Amino acid sequence: MKSNIVFLFVLLVSNILYSQKPEYSVSKIPDSLKTNANAVIRLSDISVTIASQNSMIIQTKTVTTVLNEFGLRNLDLSDNYDKNRKILKIEATAYDAFGKELKSFRKKDFRDVSVADGVSIFNDNRALYLDYTPVSYPFTMIFESQVETSNTAFIPSWSPVDNYYVSTEKTLFTINFKPELKLKVKEDNFSTKIPVEKKETSNSISFISTLVNAKKREELAPNFTKVFPMVYFAVENFNLENVQGNATNWKDFGKWYYNSLLADTEEIPEPTIQKLRQLVGSEKNPVEIAKIVYKFVQEKTRYVSVQVGIGGWKPMLAKDVDKLGYGDCKALTNYTRSLLKALEVESYYTVVYAGKEKRNIKDDISSIQGNHVILTLPTEKEMLWLECTSQIQPFGFQGDFTDDRNVLIIKPEGGEIIKTRTFNENDNLKRTIGAYSVSEEGGMKATLKMISFGLQYDNEFQKERLSKEDQIKNYKEEFSNINNLKIKKINFSNNEKAIEFSEDLEFEADNYAQNTGGKLMFAVNAFSQNSYVPKKHRTRELPFEIERGFTDEAEISVSLPQGFNIEAKPNNFELSTEFGSYTIDFISSDNSNLVCKRKLVIKKGFYESSKFENYRKFRETIAKIDNSKVIISKT
Repeated sequence: MKSNIVFLFVLLVSNILYSQKPEYSVSKIPDSLKTNANAVIRLSDISVTIASQNSMIIQTKTVTTVLNEFGLRNLDLSDNYDKNRKILKIEATAYDAFGKELKSFRKKDFRDVSVADGVSIFNDNRALYLDYTPVSYPFTMIFESQVETSNTAFIPSWSPVDNYYVSTEKTLFTINFKPELKLKVKEDNFSTKIPVEKKETSNSISFISTLVNAKKREELAPNFTKVFPMVYFAVENFNLENVQGNATNWKDFGKWYYNSLLADTEEIPEPTIQKLRQLVGSEKNPVEIAKIVYKFVQEKTRYVSVQVGIGGWKPMLAKDVDKLGYGDCKALTNYTRSLLKALEVESYYTVVYAGKEKRNIKDDISSIQGNHVILTLPTEKEMLWLECTSQIQPFGFQGDFTDDRNVLIIKPEGGEIIKTRTFNENDNLKRTIGAYSVSEEGGMKATLKMISFGLQYDNEFQKERLSKEDQIKNYKEEFSNINNLKIKKINFSNNEKAIEFSEDLEFEADNYAQNTGGKLMFAVNAFSQNSYVPKKHRTRELPFEIERGFTDEAEISVSLPQGFNIEAKPNNFELSTEFGSYTIDFISSDNSNLVCKRKLVIKKGFYESSKFENYRKFRETIAKIDNSKVIISKT
């Protein structure tokens, strides 16, 4: 009897000890790692083994302490799979703040869901994920997975910084590979600020970093990949959805890409070719022919997303797009390219990282990159860029979705990295010409014309497709400095050839001018106030970037109520800095009229953190002077 009791006691103690991880107690986290942190990565251990050109295993173990509800979004308890990517193991265990086990989860506890993005009509990507809701904070989660894939074209990248407001206690990334696969490694942004230890052998490479404090997200901070250490990997001999490739440089990669993914997709049905020849007629200029083809594609097709197997990278057959009338960016771009080829006009399938936030194709590590495809049309003077997924984008106009970044153009003879168009501050111009009158009661009646060019055009031209209700809502937000705004008339003119968008408005507002003791006070610059002021930082750690420059010009005429004189008006002001310039003039030729002339230029640039306060003060000054008021009184 006693021996049984002893046995049960030993068993109970063993189970308690086994279910505890005192090393993961929150009290073990150094205080420095808790500062500014919503979560702490106690351990991130990722091991990649590339056994052959078409076999790769990725093993992951992460131990994350979530300190509060904001840190929960950094807890990734999922992994993807498809027909060429298998999840061999996936499990998780939750612990409380003291390292006591709360619950363990096995593969059967993970939800099996489609990762359809809501726009893809073909998508075979799925995921297993754990939907975990904590009882209290803080808690710790150990997550482990093992994935096997034949797609060696996609090797995970690594950074010692997981995210903003996340600290890292220890992170380790290791790749084991066959030397004949020829691993390529690209290191970015390494510095003494975040030490990284690197170890190499003939068939392995590893990166280790410890005690990385949480970084605050700071306003205007550059893209994450421009600031923090990043390591990218690729092998020269790779496999993509059962298509094997070899690429020592971008020329070889582009040649493989064309031969393997594009060359057999170009066939166009003869009736379509004949129709296009009729549309083209006697036109010989390649650019003019391309305009005709571009319009044809815009009218005939619509965009859908395709994310199935090799279809995620290889475009649909051009003849299928012609028949069905739809396709994704790859399909529509390739279709347009094939139509032009049938008419003996050269153009290039072009891979890009698209998005308002600029991101370059890494030019020194040839590999599968990018998230979008556009078409490049070479001309004698320049390259023209065509967004083939848009039914409204003007021919040859490249907006901020793909501007000013390195892209990969694919030619039959190979690939080449080139840069898309950069719009400077003079290109991105908005010109405002307006007039308004102020009544004796303080009301306003106004007419206004705004003309936008460059990327400012890109921001404005879609207004004409909004409903009347949304147009009015948009203008009330744009002129939020004018209370009680009533829009009386809206006219648009979209010159797609010149890339100019004009807005003609008539509106009025009650009580624009404040009436104080028979005097009226109001901001002269009613239509082009720029109120943006960056947040003040006590200490700024990260550099900051102005990704795109612009110019705003305005001339506003003000008619004063009869019998009123100008008692006080703002002084003219001029300011020039490395970030841009600002001038504003208040001109009064008599007591019944006042003219405000204003010009603001903001330059693109990448700046050290020490200059942030100067930039903030520059914008603060602009916001203050833009709101300068005039006082008028009865004679």
